[in-house]
Amino acid sequence: MAFTQNKGVRIHWQARGAGTPLLLVMGHRYSSALWYPLLDALAAKHRVIWFDNRGTGETDTVKGFAVSDMTDDALAVMDAAGVERAHVFGVSMGGVIVLDLAVRAPERVISLTVGASGILSAEKPRMPKILLALYYLPPSILKRLTPSRDGDQGYGSAASADQIAFDLAVLAKDRFTVSGVVAQAAAVAGHVQTAEAVAAVTLPSLVLHGGDDSLVPIKWAEELAATLPNSAFVTLEGAGHNFMVAAREETLRALDAFIDRVDNAT
Repeated sequence: MAFTQNKGVRIHWQARGAGTPLLLVMGHRYSSALWYPLLDALAAKHRVIWFDNRGTGETDTVKGFAVSDMTDDALAVMDAAGVERAHVFGVSMGGVIVLDLAVRAPERVISLTVGASGILSAEKPRMPKILLALYYLPPSILKRLTPSRDGDQGYGSAASADQIAFDLAVLAKDRFTVSGVVAQAAAVAGHVQTAEAVAAVTLPSLVLHGGDDSLVPIKWAEELAATLPNSAFVTLEGAGHNFMVAAREETLRALDAFIDRVDNAT
């Protein structure tokens, strides 16, 4: 177990494997433990580096931070791992973070992969701040206030019952703090990225999105892929927002082919 710091925040990170460095950045509320569907396969080919975002896992909980602070956390982890440049892959909020990383520090990025995310331009809707208070409710009350989701529970039509049950069991044990995930949500709500800044990112890029994603509209991902000048777009049919559960093999194939192509071209 390794730790580093950014502006006094202690960040838990790990690394495994050998080869081209690949930095993984997880989404809102989840610790880096939720990379479990892909981690073994990716570490067989790359030096994979992953870390807990603020408020999750073993990383400190703090209040009042911005997406740029989480981007700086990612850079601090790269520095601690002795990595000057890496392929970077982020999902959901992690996609927002790695896109900010590519905009602000393209010299640290070999290639960019964004999953289940988009360009958070000023006109994009955000979670109303009043809803952030829901995180502070006891889980039993929050469950009663949250509409039940039958069937695939947001994982997508291709997710099996066993896959969903296993992921829910992992989630049940995942560590986070309420104040930390509220701060994450507030940071994303206050973040603005411009299409002009994204269009200036000439790095090789891959955009992945679940065809059944009910949280982030697929048109946001299509817009991102159209704005990045050197990008490819892959729809993961039947997969929901957490597309790694229903579309593990498809995700690995797309990511492996993309990174291999970039590595072979350098």
